[in-house]
Amino acid sequence: MAVTGADARRRIDRVQDKLHLGPDAQVDDKNVIITPLRPEWTDPFLLLSEDWFSSPGFEWHPHRGVETVTTVVDGVLEHGDNIGHAGALVAGDVQWMTAGRGIIHRELAYRNERAHTLQLWVNLPAEKKMVETRYQDLLAASRPVIEGEGTRVEVVAGRVGDVRGPALTHWPIAGALLTVEPGRRLRHPLPDRDRTFFYVLSGRIFLAGRLVRAGQVAWSDPITGPDVSTIELVAADGDSAAVVMTYSGEPIGEPVVFGGPFVMNDNAEIDRAYRDFERGGFGPVPRQARLQHL
Repeated sequence: MAVTGADARRRIDRVQDKLHLGPDAQVDDKNVIITPLRPEWTDPFLLLSEDWFSSPGFEWHPHRGVETVTTVVDGVLEHGDNIGHAGALVAGDVQWMTAGRGIIHRELAYRNERAHTLQLWVNLPAEKKMVETRYQDLLAASRPVIEGEGTRVEVVAGRVGDVRGPALTHWPIAGALLTVEPGRRLRHPLPDRDRTFFYVLSGRIFLAGRLVRAGQVAWSDPITGPDVSTIELVAADGDSAAVVMTYSGEPIGEPVVFGGPFVMNDNAEIDRAYRDFERGGFGPVPRQARLQHL
């Protein structure tokens, strides 16, 4: 879509409902918001899942070739990995994990009580697939916030105006949590080359004039125009604010091959990832004890 002028405004190209999958051996309930079926439509984002779990949760498992961005919606998330990280995250906290060349980690409900999370998988370009692993805990209490008249923008990654989020990324990604009170409006800036999604956590909101409800994800594809475009958000009238998670990034434009927890560019790389893991190339599976105290 070509847009020109100093104030290019985005449109919403498609809106999708989340897919309810229900309980399985790991979780009490699950939704898939962004599916991995057509990665060329969601590039550079691969998957967004919503999980409720108590026990067992996600015990030790490997990843390679992606970054995972986990937001705690409710409860307490206990995490650990095979390079020594361990801790607990509470509602509003975000963890940005770079799997890179290979990591083994776990995600559990603290004391097996409850955790409600949203996990986004962000692709890495071929030249960054094997970078070193990294954990970043982006705590809600320490993230920058932009307050407006009936609006609130919590910046997680990238830049919103003059405010930069704390996340370090291997591919240019911007992310924020937007809260808009009923009847209020917010004009949110976006790089013109980015593909952007808006997932409505609660309430109802008009995105570029299109009504999107809680549980729906709206997409805005890259445009041609100025360096920064904008999209207008107007919360519908009612008793509660609209809360929206948004992430944007430039499409990578490379082949995507999934192999369970591994995401590479071809099948040979997937086979190599499994061989490396089975031969101990990711390091040993930890025997790390559960957290006892927050």
